[in-house]
Amino acid sequence: MKRSVAKRLADRKRRIRERLRRTNRNKYQRLAENAGCVMSSNGVKYELSDKIRGIAYGGISMFRRLAERVGLVDIIDRRLHLLRFHLPYHESDHVLNFAFNALCEGTCLQDIELRRNDEVFLDALGADAIPDPTTAGDFCRRFSEEDVRVLLDAINHARLNAWQTQAEDFFSEAVIDMDGTMVITTGECKEGMDISYKGEWGYHPLVVSLANTGEVLSIVNRPGNRPSHEGAGEEANRAIRVCRRGGFHRIRLRGDTDFSQTEYLDGWTDEGVLFQFGYDAKPNLKAIAEDLPETGWTKLIRPPSYQREGPARQRPPRVKRTVIRRRQYLHLELQSEEVAEFEYQPAACARPYRMIVVRKNISQEKGERRLLDEVRYFFYITNDRTASASEIVFGCNDRCDQENLIAHLASGVHALKAPVDNLVSNWAYMVMTSLAWTLKAWAALWLPIQPRHRARHEEERQSLLRMEFRTFVHAFVKIPCQIVLQSRRTIHRVLNWNPFLPPFFRLCEALRC
Repeated sequence: MKRSVAKRLADRKRRIRERLRRTNRNKYQRLAENAGCVMSSNGVKYELSDKIRGIAYGGISMFRRLAERVGLVDIIDRRLHLLRFHLPYHESDHVLNFAFNALCEGTCLQDIELRRNDEVFLDALGADAIPDPTTAGDFCRRFSEEDVRVLLDAINHARLNAWQTQAEDFFSEAVIDMDGTMVITTGECKEGMDISYKGEWGYHPLVVSLANTGEVLSIVNRPGNRPSHEGAGEEANRAIRVCRRGGFHRIRLRGDTDFSQTEYLDGWTDEGVLFQFGYDAKPNLKAIAEDLPETGWTKLIRPPSYQREGPARQRPPRVKRTVIRRRQYLHLELQSEEVAEFEYQPAACARPYRMIVVRKNISQEKGERRLLDEVRYFFYITNDRTASASEIVFGCNDRCDQENLIAHLASGVHALKAPVDNLVSNWAYMVMTSLAWTLKAWAALWLPIQPRHRARHEEERQSLLRMEFRTFVHAFVKIPCQIVLQSRRTIHRVLNWNPFLPPFFRLCEALRC
């Protein structure tokens, strides 16, 4: 970052902090003077600017530059052929149009029209026009299943370019998560939709992601009545190949009980791929667990979810527990957990694997009465012979973080929707819109780390990787800018300050070099 930019950012930071401190110092004086409200509309007047033009989403140009730097634009145009003539849009223009709509807080195809009619937005992207919502929907309908696979391969090829800038420790292990989710639709004529066992109409896409960075490695759309694990083995193999090409030394697969994939376990073990899956609590497994000697069980001690800072505070009354007792509801509360393990060979496997079992002791209460305690068993299968049983359990529990990723894809990025008319076109929409989340991860990976400030820069990178999508948009995309057009360049003059502007400018310089 240039010294002049750093100095001006520090000055803006100083001014806002001094303003907040001044307000805090004067609050008692305002109380004594019986002053009015802090916010006021006095003197507000709106005028239409003639020369100065601004954009609310000034950070969007940086993500267009990022897509170029990782080679995504060139790869899509070379591999994906859906248009006979480019009048004027190329395939990459259409694909990025969906991603940029999500980055600019668009929730549906119709929101593209707002960007299309924003002259300053078009100038920021260097475009005369972008596809309108109808054209975008037609582009989705051009896809066949093979074309969607080509697009996924193109994104994965660009992903390898984004990974090449990372240090060696980044490639120590790739953790691949798999899960299914339901995309509900109220449409009557959407081809390929079906009804789930819960009575919900829609689609049931499979999401495969990289836990290290939160990147979406693959999305496969399926009818709503298909089981979660259908096709998961093939998608896991594709993700493994991508991570192998990327240079990861070790690969680990994770999934819940629906993804145990016993017919693939021997093959993955032969390839050196580690796995840890939840396993159904079948009667034969429960019988084995009940027959284990007590000496084989050890107490499972979970690490604290967070480190408490400052003095201890008094816990507020447990309102929920009071209501449950008053209304005579059944209340379950975990008392203790023990962990053990034994060898187990599934029917579809030619060799035994470690079966980790967790025994949960649960107390039951109904009103003021204490009922008999209940014991429940949870099973996890793995071929990892070096990690302890507790580490396997904690690793499987960490897979639940993918549910947060899916929630962001559904409600933040709005990628898990079905706005088009059939299964494949909606699949293409999901893949193109989820690219917004992948661009977020790539931005974090491209964020430079200087040796002099390594600790702070690594903390900023991890913060960006784990950031919620809405917070990310406000920090790195929704940056008010004045747009100045010159002969060979478009200047973005940032008009505000936020705490994430220093890494934003470092990223801009890294992409420009």
